Order: sequence, then C-alpha cells, then structure tokens
Amino acid sequence: MLPVFVLLSLVVWYAVVSAIFAVVVLVVLRWIVERADLNPFGWLPRHVRGATDPLVNPVRRGLARAGLPVRFAPFVTVLIAILLGYFCVRLFGTVFVTLDGLIRGVAAGAPLRVVGYALFGVLAIYTLLIFMRIVFSWGASQVNRVYRFLVWATDPILLPFRRLIPPVGMFDISPIIVILLLQLLQEAVAGTLLAR
Repeated sequence: MLPVFVLLSLVVWYAVVSAIFAVVVLVVLRWIVERADLNPFGWLPRHVRGATDPLVNPVRRGLARAGLPVRFAPFVTVLIAILLGYFCVRLFGTVFVTLDGLIRGVAAGAPLRVVGYALFGVLAIYTLLIFMRIVFSWGASQVNRVYRFLVWATDPILLPFRRLIPPVGMFDISPIIVILLLQLLQEAVAGTLLAR
C-alpha cells in the first residue's frame, strides 16, 4: 500500500478509536453521576447530561419502541459506537486499498488490474452497505437518514432476491444470500483479475 494510504488508514483508525473512547468515557461518567445521587441541577450532572443526551436518548427511544428496558440505553450506546466505528474503519480501509490498487494498476499500465480493483472495491463497499443495513434494521427508525440511505442504496439488488427467496419463518434471509454471493464474486475477481 502507498505510504499516503497507510497514513490515512492510521489517521482514520486513531480518529475512530478516539471517538469510541470519548463515548465510553462520557457514558461511564454519566453512569457514575447518576449513581452518586448528586443534585441533578448541579454543574457536573447538567453538563454530563448535556454531553451524553444526544447519544443516549435516541437509543433510549429505540429501546422503548422495541419494548426493551431503557435502563440499558447507555450500554447499548457504547456497543453502537463500537459497531459504527468498525463500519467506518472497514469502509475507509476498503476505499484506501481500492484506490491504492487503482493507482498502482494505472502506474504499471495494467488495465486488467485497474478493472479488477474497481470491481473488488465496489463489491466490498456494497457488501458492507448491506451488512450495515441489516444491523441498522434491528433498531433504527424508518425515518433515520442513514437507514433511508442504506435502503435506497441496497434495494436495487435486495428486492429481486427478496422476491426469489421466501422468508424462513419471520426472518428474511435474502440479504445474507446476497452478501454470500457478493463475497464469492469478490473472491472470483481477486483470483482472476488480481492474481499475479
């Protein structure tokens, strides 16, 4: 990988880990302040609530809609932050590897490698988008902008498979089948167009 992409990957990784660490610290601080039985109108409780309410309240509303106990909202918030961080690292990692391969293919005058890396990157990003849609569908509301984008981006391939593959009980397995097919296509691209 080119040094610039290695550096960018490290920057993204450190930014994501720092953001996750900040969320964890804020949520733990909120938990401590709530358990310490401090004056809720004091400086520290007000500022901790002000910093964490935008993170915890949407999760609390999602848990309430699902009929789950809202007392787990801070813990679920931390898990969501970790999961979103993972998605970010994977997405940027895929983009950087694809760009690196495209640049190297162009520099080497290898159009087959350029096409291979372009296909591999598109398939990898699309697989990640479908996986993100699956995870978001567990708790995101239908009006959530990220979820709406994921539905818009993945419906063109999921809808035909949804019509072909009947649900198993109450579970729609078509996204899992599509992910497996996309990964198979990635392996085929890597084994043919990107093989040395």
